[in-house]
Amino acid sequence: MPKIDTTRDERPAVCPLDCADTCSLNVEVEHGRVKKVRGSSTNPFTRGKICAKVATGLQEQVHGPDRLERPLKRIGDRGPLATFEPISWTEAIETIYQNFESSIKAHGPLSIVPMAYGGPMGRLAGGSMDKRFFNALGAQQVNSSPLCAGITDEAYTSMFGESGGIAQAEFTHSKLIVVWGNNITACNLHLTKIIRDAQKQGAKLVVIDPKKTRIAEHADLHLQLLPGTDVVLAYAVAAELKRIKALDEQFLKENVVGVESYFAEAEKFSLEQAAQLCDLKLEDIEKFASYWKDIKPAAINTGIGAERNRNGGSGIRAALALPVITGNFGPKGGGVCNVSGYFPTNSQALQRKDLISDEHETLSILDIPDLILEPNAKKAPIKNLFIYNHNPVAVHPRQDRMIEALLKEDLFIVGCDITLTDSMRYADIILPAASHLEYSDIYTAYGHSFLQRSEAAIPPVGEALPNTEIFRRLAQRFSQSNSIFADPMFKESDESLIRTAVDPKHPAMVDRPEDSLKVNSPIDCSKDASGRDTPSLFRGLMPSTPSGKIELFSSTLEREYRQGLPTWTALERSHPFILVTPSSEKRTNSTFGNIEGHDSDVLLEINPQDALERSLRDGQAVYVFNQQAELLLNLKVSSNVKKGTLYSPKGAWLKHRSHTVNALIPGHKADIAGGACYNDTQVDIRACD
Repeated sequence: MPKIDTTRDERPAVCPLDCADTCSLNVEVEHGRVKKVRGSSTNPFTRGKICAKVATGLQEQVHGPDRLERPLKRIGDRGPLATFEPISWTEAIETIYQNFESSIKAHGPLSIVPMAYGGPMGRLAGGSMDKRFFNALGAQQVNSSPLCAGITDEAYTSMFGESGGIAQAEFTHSKLIVVWGNNITACNLHLTKIIRDAQKQGAKLVVIDPKKTRIAEHADLHLQLLPGTDVVLAYAVAAELKRIKALDEQFLKENVVGVESYFAEAEKFSLEQAAQLCDLKLEDIEKFASYWKDIKPAAINTGIGAERNRNGGSGIRAALALPVITGNFGPKGGGVCNVSGYFPTNSQALQRKDLISDEHETLSILDIPDLILEPNAKKAPIKNLFIYNHNPVAVHPRQDRMIEALLKEDLFIVGCDITLTDSMRYADIILPAASHLEYSDIYTAYGHSFLQRSEAAIPPVGEALPNTEIFRRLAQRFSQSNSIFADPMFKESDESLIRTAVDPKHPAMVDRPEDSLKVNSPIDCSKDASGRDTPSLFRGLMPSTPSGKIELFSSTLEREYRQGLPTWTALERSHPFILVTPSSEKRTNSTFGNIEGHDSDVLLEINPQDALERSLRDGQAVYVFNQQAELLLNLKVSSNVKKGTLYSPKGAWLKHRSHTVNALIPGHKADIAGGACYNDTQVDIRACD
């Protein structure tokens, strides 16, 4: 680790959390401790502003009472009351080695399952030496995308391939901006100013969300639809655009396949049917269609809200079809927001995917609890979990099932985290991870096109280590029995890994010096070294689909899921309310959930009419329940909530509760990608006696 000066000063950093904006930070440091966190103007997109949750929560996450500073061994029962004793790194590594080796001999390497998700989003901490280690070990491959964004990614790829869309900064050129299922105030904050500036220049804003979010308050049109009905709305609008001859026939003829079959399905939904099924006003849907007819260029931004239900893939695909059928591609300000293609990262080299056996089947992270509790005779039993960059107790659906799996006596659990989370309390061995302020890394984003680099701002707290060093040490121990771990790739330094992570042949990097990515000097990957736009969809790149065109009918999805076209499935009602668990303005996923004040939104929001009909009042304690669980929450009566829905933000920690809202979330999966259906949660409520 580099030596850190311990005098008082301000140091640059990058926010690593699972958020679209990936802000640049200034960290005030005194005697090696974080004193204050502010926004930095280094990143032109974030422009010196950061969210309140990072400004108020990061210092305590790094130095608070729940910070893990030494390796720990459990000495009592698992769970909320678990007790631990400090041990050395040598003992911790040796304990892991002995348990893993014993399991490999008895059951094979597939009995070891890494369980990681959206903790630090840096390329090194989130997928470098850790992936190399588990790939070389032959451990089970796990897909975490069903928890979030996997549906959206597969929907986008089915239509456009890997070709990137437009950056959100292009909204300054848009005349119609559609924000669909994205509460940008909570998880895409800096897009707000761009949108408002565009509105000042005459752009129309449409927000599609079951709740009247803060950005919806400023919309020219807010479509407050029922959760899970997005595909119905988009199909009906598409059919209406065809009826009023508002399609870009030339664009469709030249660039799109599956048009005829798509409209055959869309025309099953009239505007009147959509108004009924989505619980919207007919005139509002008509206005939405007229905007697509009359206003160009138009751009669409989809959040994860629309994917979190049984029709998730269909809803995303149908929404993304609207700019397609109206020909909103090519000119500035027109298209689909997607910056994934801009970044010059080389995950193949960073993770060494060539080490993965062709025989490996990839597990869905959602299936792990069931496979622990009900082993499949045709698969290796899961005997070891390595939980890192993840807090599954606070994040997964069916919380009780997750906890039941973690309590299984013959399951050896390694936990690795910055803080003592709900999930860490079930571990046998806990490894203290360094915070992102204690190591170097590079950061892409999913809300802008700037590639950023950070370096350590403070020394490691206690004996904490970066993820890269933890897995180097594990590889060193395993090299004594497995020669593959003696390979130099397991000794590669963080500085070398950063160079490995960047693809010099990518259009954004060609003709740039090798050391061009510096701290406080982000690279705008939407531009090449000469300042010209890098290729994107219909700006030098065509769709990288099997047909080479946009695919409204996907043969790939038809083969995988029988979802060649978007489909609508009604929700079989069992309870009167749909519970929506959106992003929190206090937490990012579950990060900061342990910090005082960051759980003040752990409430249950209800529409005033629903409260009146049940004789419930604001601030009253109520039970919210379904067939899976029951929990107690205080009620907040709000006219921003749609009738028939309830709201409680995600990411709460158990603390002294028996459950969080995740205990209520069902286990069924979406139409594609095996995605979790958080917003299909049906519940009822009753007053606490």
